[in-house]
Amino acid sequence: MPISISEAIKSFAKREGFDDVRITSATLPGQISEQLKSFVELGLHGEMTWLEETLDRRASPQAMWPDAKSAIMVALNYGPASDPRDALYQKSNAAISVYAQNRDYHDLIKGKLKRIAQWFASKYKFEVKVFVDTAPLMEKPLAAQAGLGWQGKHTNLVSRDLGSWFFLGAILTSATLEYDEAEIDHCGTCRACLDSCPTNAFPEPYVLDARRCISYLTIENKTHIPIQFRKLMGNRIYGCDDCLAACPWNKFATEAREAKLQAREDLKSPALSTLLQLDDDAFRKLFRGSPIKRIGRDRFIRNCLIAAGNSGDVKLLELILPLLNDVSDIVRGAAVWALKNLDAEQASEQAPRYLALETDGVVKAEWLRT
Repeated sequence: MPISISEAIKSFAKREGFDDVRITSATLPGQISEQLKSFVELGLHGEMTWLEETLDRRASPQAMWPDAKSAIMVALNYGPASDPRDALYQKSNAAISVYAQNRDYHDLIKGKLKRIAQWFASKYKFEVKVFVDTAPLMEKPLAAQAGLGWQGKHTNLVSRDLGSWFFLGAILTSATLEYDEAEIDHCGTCRACLDSCPTNAFPEPYVLDARRCISYLTIENKTHIPIQFRKLMGNRIYGCDDCLAACPWNKFATEAREAKLQAREDLKSPALSTLLQLDDDAFRKLFRGSPIKRIGRDRFIRNCLIAAGNSGDVKLLELILPLLNDVSDIVRGAAVWALKNLDAEQASEQAPRYLALETDGVVKAEWLRT
């Protein structure tokens, strides 16, 4: 008995290495776009202006591609080998979000999706388009509608099989396929993810204030880290896994099978003393093929300086002092804060020299900040 087109797609996608594949309609209920609109109107998106600019197209996949009939949603596990929160206790080392400890998932997943799409278009003669977190497509609501999981109170997707550790990808097609049932919410009364957030970024369950989120602050924020969040960042220099790691559903999670998503040894908990010395060339070389590369050396060093200021490791002072003269104002500002936070006496000795630099308003403002 021949299998259906939907079953054939799922089988092919599993052979490409995806851990779960579900199919749903390429339409979303109006309440989804209303929730996003409210999120933006309240300013909870911070400086992510692209969300505001693409609101209309995000309303539904068909608003972006009118011929879309079905959405093939895939999940790829990137589960860590151990609890990523263990790295938070190594204060002289950096904590990097699990998903960023190896290859950029965008490239990896897009390659797999393109192979599926080419096979599907060739065999069944329908139009297809692939998406991995770079287009105005609301992947999480689509994935929940397809049955891959449900959006937890931390707003990320949770699966009964994969826990919290998985990437999403999507293929839109003009074909009308067989649809899977939507997943229901299994969070119950649990609020472990909400209570774990170091910056209280959740004003209420299922609502994220991105402006307070460490992932936003270390990645999307292009300027100085607001002072009220610096101590709370600890040694997190790229992203934050606390709300994901706290989820009890991770008892079902397993380590990533895909080798390119397993942590590189040099990125599991790298020494801040090494990272603080990176110039632009060394930064690009170290993070070639990594999602970290996209924030650039200056923002990366800014984050490392905040971590150094929180480390209590006075041996890092000799690496912080030269960065007071860095060409980047966000690096200089973070260096001032790191110095003052790490060694007040050393900062007092340095202060007269920098307070006299009227041409450097950023550094002077940091020195005068209480």
